[in-house]
Amino acid sequence: MTSLLSHTRSVLASRGHAAFLAASLLVGILVGFGAALLVWALELVSDSVLEADALLGFGKWMFLISIPIGLLAAWLLNRWVGPGVSGGGVAETMVSVNLEAGYLSTKLAPSKIVATAATLGTGGSGGREGPIVLIGGAIGSSFARYTGFGLDRVKSLVAAGAGAGIGASFNAPIAGMMFALEVILSSFAIRHVSAIVVTSVAAAVTTHTLVGEERFLRSPAYGLDDPRQLILYAVLALIAVLFGTLFLRVLDRVSMTKIVSAVPGWVVPVLMGVSVALIGVAYPETLGTGQAFLTELLSLTDHGEFIWWSLFVIAALKAVTAALTRKGGGSAGTFMPALVIGGAVGAGFAILIDPLWNLSEIEPGAFALVGMAAALAATARAPLTAVILVFELTGGYGLVLPLMLASALATFIGERIHPDSAYTMALARKGIRLPETEDIDLLDTVKVSEVMAQVDETAAPDMTIAELNERLDRTRHHGMPVVEDDRLVGIITVTDVERAGSEDDSRTVGDEMTVTPVTITPDLPVSAALARMASLGLGRLPVVADDDRRHLVGMFRRESVVKAYHHALGTSTGRHLYRDRMSVRTQPGAAFFEAPVRRGSPIIGSLVKDVRWPEGAVLVSIRRGSSVLIPHGSTAIELGDAITLFGTGGSREELGFLMEPAQDATGEWNQP
Repeated sequence: MTSLLSHTRSVLASRGHAAFLAASLLVGILVGFGAALLVWALELVSDSVLEADALLGFGKWMFLISIPIGLLAAWLLNRWVGPGVSGGGVAETMVSVNLEAGYLSTKLAPSKIVATAATLGTGGSGGREGPIVLIGGAIGSSFARYTGFGLDRVKSLVAAGAGAGIGASFNAPIAGMMFALEVILSSFAIRHVSAIVVTSVAAAVTTHTLVGEERFLRSPAYGLDDPRQLILYAVLALIAVLFGTLFLRVLDRVSMTKIVSAVPGWVVPVLMGVSVALIGVAYPETLGTGQAFLTELLSLTDHGEFIWWSLFVIAALKAVTAALTRKGGGSAGTFMPALVIGGAVGAGFAILIDPLWNLSEIEPGAFALVGMAAALAATARAPLTAVILVFELTGGYGLVLPLMLASALATFIGERIHPDSAYTMALARKGIRLPETEDIDLLDTVKVSEVMAQVDETAAPDMTIAELNERLDRTRHHGMPVVEDDRLVGIITVTDVERAGSEDDSRTVGDEMTVTPVTITPDLPVSAALARMASLGLGRLPVVADDDRRHLVGMFRRESVVKAYHHALGTSTGRHLYRDRMSVRTQPGAAFFEAPVRRGSPIIGSLVKDVRWPEGAVLVSIRRGSSVLIPHGSTAIELGDAITLFGTGGSREELGFLMEPAQDATGEWNQP
């Protein structure tokens, strides 16, 4: 069995793009199973609550018991398993892709399923989409690490798994693909698209096959019969932005609220659960995922039993219950609450304006749909995802103009009222700012293993602070790793010691250290490590083994960055990237182009630094078989290599002359 697994791993890792797409298909199927498991687990918990209510006869007051129990269960899981089990999951996945080389712990997937089922199945308020994004990302990350794919493909599979989670939740694979590109990666780079498409489709088909059509959100198809209603849809976009911003501010305010430190930790989920339940007793529509309530709104063709202001109240209270659920340690996302808020606002606005608009018929269901898209665009800053999602929910394009207008307006105005989205806001509170571009960086060419410092000094948990200060003074370090039994157990810095501010000589390193330090691995590019340091405001990072996150192999410090720059600048490729990258990019007609190294080419066997590359061009990569090499000055060029340069048309022609095979008098190639 072990040999079979090893053979499978080697095949997937070495067979190029076809194997990568096969891996994407397998990830999609696994994510589909994960989404189905989450749906079944939610139904199991929900049915158990209904059976308990039938036995006890509490009616809607049953929520006062079930919701606190559900939040307490999720809170305990978060303590036992580790950070990431509570909360949404989208922000954690974004950090993984952008700052942690796509690493997500495998154990997050089953833990997240259980915690989400406990939170939402008992009546807690939120969505399952955020958790399934993290579940999908963890599956993609684990599979990519097992197969040994490179860093860029690991990121692709994590993003693909995350997007597939959205596609599986709504049976909307195109929306899932768009979410992965627009939110998780913040990039539409073509190299990610194929994996994300395959994974999203596979996940949606798998989940649909396993759980059936009736468990997905669906809406009738609507159309725009009167173009004058575009004015109303524009007004709706403004209202949706106001409610979306309210949601963001409530999330931020509730998450920042300090609970008295003397209160035991388990009291918080119980207190938040009771608060959510009390609101739910008055407005049951604010509890759970809200899918049934939203389905009812989407089917409205008249006022029904709703009053416009009551729908506005439900929208506002949904923001409150979703925020309280997350504060209580619940595992729930913000994606579905944003849709519920937008749907309620859209239907309420339609009911309000109907008596005043005599030009054409008003359909509340259509306005609920557009309100959903506008609210999602305002909170998630994902207008394309919002538009595509509605297309797939309705199966028609009748509302394309109102959707595009409302989503674009909501995104534009929302960014100016509240710069952060629901996902980046949570990261900003922790001092994390994700990189916004994927520009080529000089430090992309250097790995952490090439510049990391050896572990010269460590601290022990039982070491006193006085002993630590003496060691820090002697080594002139501002922090050092804490090791016990050859295992990394924490990190301590001068700031940690100063923050404690006590003169008690009995204090130990174990009392003041950071127990779960941020770490990096040797194969990580220095650019990614530096981005992580800058985003978190750190001055040093422990380097741990790829297969053991507690095995310390080195330290990455600020001086490592300087060393990395010198290392990169010492190569021909590094100098070219540093001096010419921006000037070449600004030249008209500049583009990427590739040329094969054919038999007889005079550059076969030459080192990159010895080749006179065309002026105005930058050597980007060398494709050798199924691998892509980042060329260094000492890289030797071989027969069959494909050289990729970035430059103008003139430099492309020069490259052709440079690589033209040489012939002798008989017409044979000079080189074999």
